[in-house]
Amino acid sequence: MPLLLAAARPCAQLLVPSAAGAVLGRPSTARPLGRGTRRGASAVASEKTVVKAEEEEGGGEYDAIVVGSGIGGMVAATQLAAKGARVLVLEKYVIPGGSSGYYRRDGFTFDVGSSVMFGFSDKGNLNLITQALKAVGHKMEVIPDPSTVHFHLPDDLSVLVHREYDDFVTELVNKFPHEKEGILKFYGTCWKIFNSLNSLELKSLEEPLYLFGQFFQKPLECLTLAYYLPQNAGDIARKFIKDQQLLSFIDAECFIVSTVNALQTPMINASMVLCDRHFGGINYPVGGVGGIAMSLADGLVDKGSEIRYKANVTNVILENGKAVGVRLSNGKEFFAKTVISNATRWDTFGKLLKVEELPDEEKNFQKNYVKAPSFLSIHMGVKGSVLPADTDCHHFVLEDDWANLEKPYGSIFLSIPTVLDPSLAPEGHHILHIFTTAGIEDWEGLSRKDYEKKKELVANEIIKRLENKLFPGLQDSIVLKEVGSPKTHRRFLARNDGTYGPMPRGKPKGLLAMPFNTTSIDGLYCVGDSCFPGQGVIAVAFSGIMCAHRVAADIGKFRFH
Repeated sequence: MPLLLAAARPCAQLLVPSAAGAVLGRPSTARPLGRGTRRGASAVASEKTVVKAEEEEGGGEYDAIVVGSGIGGMVAATQLAAKGARVLVLEKYVIPGGSSGYYRRDGFTFDVGSSVMFGFSDKGNLNLITQALKAVGHKMEVIPDPSTVHFHLPDDLSVLVHREYDDFVTELVNKFPHEKEGILKFYGTCWKIFNSLNSLELKSLEEPLYLFGQFFQKPLECLTLAYYLPQNAGDIARKFIKDQQLLSFIDAECFIVSTVNALQTPMINASMVLCDRHFGGINYPVGGVGGIAMSLADGLVDKGSEIRYKANVTNVILENGKAVGVRLSNGKEFFAKTVISNATRWDTFGKLLKVEELPDEEKNFQKNYVKAPSFLSIHMGVKGSVLPADTDCHHFVLEDDWANLEKPYGSIFLSIPTVLDPSLAPEGHHILHIFTTAGIEDWEGLSRKDYEKKKELVANEIIKRLENKLFPGLQDSIVLKEVGSPKTHRRFLARNDGTYGPMPRGKPKGLLAMPFNTTSIDGLYCVGDSCFPGQGVIAVAFSGIMCAHRVAADIGKFRFH
């Protein structure tokens, strides 16, 4: 999900550090992410790790350098640091997190991207955020969300995805009583896959010893996953369900997971999300999503590793065909046994690496996947009186035509995190995060004046739609509004064309074409949403765990048991 920053305001205002001189990787003064006067202020990361520019000279060799501090990169870094590796994370911005970061404005604390947090439960093996924090001695207080999302769909179809699975199924069967058997079979298949995943200790699928051990211990679960690995959710749904409106609903379910319809969504990805929302539930971190990356960064430093900010990596250094370090925009160089790129594969192989010809592996990736669109993003502070008392936290709106699901500006995703954590906004106010897909080509070639005008026009149209569908009087209740376009996301998140990950060119063979963490360049690894298993918080955290396991095995000193 997207970054929302006002173009009229400089990047430096996103987070104002409270002192100038910080120890390497640790910021000056502790401040909670929320307002700090109500619930949750004490549970959030202390912000030890905010703003140390890369003032100090590069030198010495690390076990791993991680380029970028998104969730995938931070999980990989902290998993390695927890096992004793010496890790350096280089982040071009002034705080960690990427699209899971935060910023403050006029008493409001905004999540940069999605406020729907998976992987935060206290049970199972897919609570990957909880596990990642625990590995470096950290834990965050969370608020359980009683629902995942409230769908508002064509033909007045309204479906609330309850936290309790039985409640959700009951609601869906009440809407489609003639498809009861199909509903139970489709979601039952999701549970079969999820339970298989949840029974395994998740590590690198590129590590033969791990794979052999898991198969020896859990043969049926491994065979189940192998069977569904090449399949997509749409084909599975069509085996059991015939009602076109219900199939369209499942398309919408998958769209909020992967920004594509069910036929383009790998069944394993769909199952992870469609079941974990009931197994572990959606749990919002007190003080805001930005606390996740802050806590991981604190833990990284606690384990003796480093994170440096305002460190803009421009090149991966190759020596005899092997990645041995990185060069910053100011010319400083850092060296390591391995380099892990948390940039997209397009940015990694199109910008950071200077090679004469794209490796065959990357050619194949770009043959099978295209860049998913970016988002138009709106962050708003509103008067609390505009929202009914029983308002759900997350909403998905597609008013009139199912055909608009994947079109630019066709569907709207809305989060209101202050429903769960009021400390994020001034008393008597709420925060609205609004996202809708948009391509960067729609925003290129405009003068500054026309660009700002277009942002205002498109944002107002989106707000009007929400006003008509959900919240009468919404426009007049706004006290703060900031709009981000795909160009905003490209600029602040350093993502090629502002994309939020790869999207299959056609109907995919499940996850078979998705690359893993290793690359054709010796010593270079990739992590994040353009690696297996793809987009989403659980997915990128899984990518980080797999990458750390693979790197640990390759450098020979650190093994995960």
